[in-house]
Amino acid sequence: MTTLDRGFETIVVEHDGPVGIVTLNRPSVLNALNAQLLDEVSRALAELEGDDAVRAIIVTGAGEKAFAAGADIGELNALKNAVEGAGKARTGQMLTLQIERMNTPVIMAVNGFALGGGCELAMAGDIRIASDKAKFGQPEVNLGLIPGYGGSQRTTRLVGKGMAMYLCLSGEIIDAQLALQIGLVDRVVPHAELMEAAKKLATTIAQKAPLAIAACKRVINGGAHLPMQEALELEALAFGTLVDTEDFREGTGAFLEKRKPDWKNR
Repeated sequence: MTTLDRGFETIVVEHDGPVGIVTLNRPSVLNALNAQLLDEVSRALAELEGDDAVRAIIVTGAGEKAFAAGADIGELNALKNAVEGAGKARTGQMLTLQIERMNTPVIMAVNGFALGGGCELAMAGDIRIASDKAKFGQPEVNLGLIPGYGGSQRTTRLVGKGMAMYLCLSGEIIDAQLALQIGLVDRVVPHAELMEAAKKLATTIAQKAPLAIAACKRVINGGAHLPMQEALELEALAFGTLVDTEDFREGTGAFLEKRKPDWKNR
């Protein structure tokens, strides 16, 4: 494990073989998402995305209690008007959209409270693995607000309109098992095994063809809400594009020759 020193103050960035790990590191305030942290996460993800040696990324939180317990309330309270409020929301939305649009897959290892902006950050990941101690919620209505980093839309897409209404209107905090049941997370593991499970999955993904992994992200995210015929055309075009790559020839050749493929990412 190698820690990368990039002058970050609110996060820790590490390399573990082909896996990049970003740890939200404000445990004294339950890893609350202030403007500096959002900026540093964005810059760290961009750096990892540009590193050909990194084939998968894990995002998690420091400490035993929280992944991220929401936006920094002090910063929210300082907002003066609607223009500043909308700008604040757009800043968070830009980060969640960045995660979705990355070619590199991002696994969210949710180790504790993921509330408000923390839940919204988790939902932007490609795969969510939760500790059995994790808690989820969109409690912004308790502050006189609504989710602003994409929560109203991603909850709807992940769990359906009815459950999205329930979570956003009630502000209820739910446990990991219920989050799994409704489709908010993809897997729940014992708390002590969370990072092991996340690293195992990330390593498995890192061994696959990187161009194919990126194409999977594009067609799943891009086609999820298109009419079926348009989504299938998106899939067909991506499939065809991959046939023109060296990695396709390498992958099929390696299968026929009963050996491990040597991906070139081209």
